[in-house]
Amino acid sequence: MSLTRRRAARFAALPLIALLASACSTNPVTGDRQFTALMPPEQEAAIGAQQHPEMLKEFGGRYEDAKLQAYVDDLGQRLAAKTEIPGTRYTFTVLDSPIINAFALPGGYVYVSRGLMALANSEAELAGVVGHEIGHVTARHSADRYGRGVLAQGGSLLAGLLLGQQAAQLAQSGSQLALAGFGRGQELQADGLGIRYMTAAGYDPQEMSGFLSSMGRHSQLEALLAGKPGQADQFSYLQTHPPTGERAQQASSAAAQAGGIGLKVGRNEYLRAIDGMIYGDSPAHGYVRGRVFAHPGLNIRFEVPEGFRLLNGDTAVVGVGPQGAQIIFDQQPGQGAPTPQDYIARVWAANTSLGAIQSLTIDGQPAATVATRLNTNAGAMDARLVAIRAGANSFNRFLFVSPPALSGSLSAGFQTTATSFRKLTAAEQSALKPYRLRVVQVKAGEKVADFVKRMPYADYPEERFRVLNNIPPGAEVQAGQLIKIVTEG
Repeated sequence: MSLTRRRAARFAALPLIALLASACSTNPVTGDRQFTALMPPEQEAAIGAQQHPEMLKEFGGRYEDAKLQAYVDDLGQRLAAKTEIPGTRYTFTVLDSPIINAFALPGGYVYVSRGLMALANSEAELAGVVGHEIGHVTARHSADRYGRGVLAQGGSLLAGLLLGQQAAQLAQSGSQLALAGFGRGQELQADGLGIRYMTAAGYDPQEMSGFLSSMGRHSQLEALLAGKPGQADQFSYLQTHPPTGERAQQASSAAAQAGGIGLKVGRNEYLRAIDGMIYGDSPAHGYVRGRVFAHPGLNIRFEVPEGFRLLNGDTAVVGVGPQGAQIIFDQQPGQGAPTPQDYIARVWAANTSLGAIQSLTIDGQPAATVATRLNTNAGAMDARLVAIRAGANSFNRFLFVSPPALSGSLSAGFQTTATSFRKLTAAEQSALKPYRLRVVQVKAGEKVADFVKRMPYADYPEERFRVLNNIPPGAEVQAGQLIKIVTEG
C-alpha cells in the first residue's frame, strides 16, 4: 500500500473508531460496559414485534388456554414491575410445545413452553424461569451481542452504514444475532437477575435452584429413554447453557445471599393452575404412542421397529435407531408431480443418483420406492425413499437411513414400517386422546407405586413419575400432598 493510500485508510477509519467508541455504554442494571448503542431500545422493540409471529409459528403456536395464559402473564407482569426499568412493556406467552424451553426476544417478548410448565412444581419455580428471561431483557444481552458481533466483523457493517447502507440490513442482522444462544456468562448473569426479581416480588429464591436440579434430572431421564445413560448433557433443553448442576449451585448461593426465608413458594396454587394441561404431543401434531405414530387430523398411522424411539416434531416425525439409523416421516406438496415415481425422480431426489424406482401400492394408494447412498456428517449412509400418494397434490414420505453395516438387518423392519402405513379406523380415531396432567391428592396409605400404575407408559414409568414431581429415588409421597400424574384424555 502506498503512503497516500495508507493515510487515506487511516483517516477513513477515524469516524468508524469514534462510532465504535460511542457504541459502548454502562448498563444501569448490571453495571457492565456494553456495546448496545448500535441497537437502541426502540430497535429492540421493533425486532421483537417482527419476530414474535415467527416464534409462535416455529414453536408450536400459542397454547389455547386463556386462563393459563392469564396466570403466566400476571406472574410475569408482577416480576417485570420489580425490575430497574419497570416501564418496559412485556408480552408473556405460553407455547404449545412439549419441549422444555424458555427464551426471550428483544423488546420484552418472553416465552415458556407448556413442557417446561409441566416440569415445574411451584409458582416460585416458574417465577425463577420467567425472572431469568426478564433478566436477559433488562441486561440487554441481545443488543450487546449484536454490538460485539459488529466489532468481530471488523466494523464492516458500520463501514457500510457510513456509506449509506440501508437500515433494514442492520435490523436483519440484529434479528439473527438476537435469536442465537447466549453465552455462559450471560446465562449466569440472567440467573442472578432472576433471583433478584423473584425475591423482590415475594418468591422464595431457593426455588430457582430446585427447578434447575429438576431440569438436570429430566436430562438424565431423556438420556435413559434414548438408551444413552450417562450422557445427560446431550439432552439438556439448551446445550449452550452452563450445566444445570453448575447453575443450580450458583443459584443456590445467590439465593442464600438474597434471603427469602418465609417468602412464597406457591406449590398448591401452581399445581391447580396447570391441572388438565395437555402433556406431550399436541393434537395438532398427532400422537406418539410407544412405537406407533397416529394423527387423527391426517387420518394416518404407522409403526416403527423395535429399537427405534419416535420423536414428534412440528414438521416431521423421526424414529431414532441404533448407530445413527433413522426413520423420517413427513407430508409434502407434490409440486405438480403426477405419480409417486415422478415425484421421487423430479422433486424429492432430483439431484441425487438413484437406482431403479419401483412401483408399490400401500394402503390402496399408489406408491414408489428407491434406494440410494448418501454422504452425511456421520459418513456414508444407505437410504431408502418411499413416497405414497396423499391427495391430489401431496405425498406422504418415508426416508429410511442406516449405516451400511446395519442395512441388511434393518431392511425387513423398514419394509414393515412402510407397509404398516394406513388410515385410522373409526374406532381408532375416536379413541385417540391427548395426554393430560392431572393433579390429585395423595390419600392415606397410597405409595409411589400406586400412582405409577396409573401412568400410560410402558418404559420407565416410575422414573417419569419421580422426575415429573421432583421426588428423589426411594422417597415416598405423603398423605395430603398434591402430585401430578399423566392420563390419557
